[in-house]
Amino acid sequence: MALSSSHFQSIEQVVSDLADAQYIADRALATVLFLAGRLEKPIFLEGEPGVGKTEIAIVMARLLDTDLIRLQCYEGLDASTSLYEWNYPKQLLYIRMCEQDHKRHQDIDHLIYSPPFLVKRPLLEAIEHADGKTPVLLIDEIDRADEEFEAFLLEVLSDFQITIPEIGTIKAKKKPVVIITSNRTRDVHDALKRRCLYHWIEYPSFEKEYRIIMTRLPGIESSFAERIAHFMQKLRTVDFLKKPGISETLDWAQALITMQKHSLDPDVVAETLGCIFKYQEDINRFKDKIWADPGERAQYLWTSINTG
Repeated sequence: MALSSSHFQSIEQVVSDLADAQYIADRALATVLFLAGRLEKPIFLEGEPGVGKTEIAIVMARLLDTDLIRLQCYEGLDASTSLYEWNYPKQLLYIRMCEQDHKRHQDIDHLIYSPPFLVKRPLLEAIEHADGKTPVLLIDEIDRADEEFEAFLLEVLSDFQITIPEIGTIKAKKKPVVIITSNRTRDVHDALKRRCLYHWIEYPSFEKEYRIIMTRLPGIESSFAERIAHFMQKLRTVDFLKKPGISETLDWAQALITMQKHSLDPDVVAETLGCIFKYQEDINRFKDKIWADPGERAQYLWTSINTG
């Protein structure tokens, strides 16, 4: 299940509520969020790193006033790591205590394989959420997990129930809000995408990036925010290994404010490249191919703002 079908009454409300939570969404994304609630489907978000995919889940948990349960995917992630495992040290200690009290082995087996000895991992925690509210389950960067885990996830998402051999079947009373993200480092199988509503989050336009800066950093001067947004828009026209996303824009803008800068100049840009780029190759390319050329540098540090 996805969003509570009664939470958003219109697409316009989605846009408004997200904006109130300091997330600037276009209508296409708002439509997906709205339909996910009405159709009770998970949401599959793809896009380059740093464009705001994970932030959607964080904001939705805040809007729904519920818990965010995050499953961070990585190579080698398996069912036991994501579902549950038994607390073996606690079980061994309890067995020793029972043996000292001369309890029967049948009683010991029954007790050590019971909920008090069960360590819940994100998927089981989302299925067996106890406080009555529908949690937000974020399955982050599914493309980093192996295909075997992806196949296992299909089974879990189909009915949101799991069977623990020692306990039995546990079924979700309320299916969680499910948001799956991918940076598309590999293709995710169509079978998973078919169970979701899909949306690709683009790099923001100038207008959207400017609004995001003004929303997230309310103390910044509007003209300075425009210059930062224009600068980042220009950077994304270059084929870097990792083009800077909106998260890098906000990091850079915050760094400039912290340094009490109110304008862009060659020195401050060179000093803060680590806020914009995450690969040394990109920093070198920027310095050698772009910043070393006065003409190119002038295009990045124009004096007049032209939003057209």
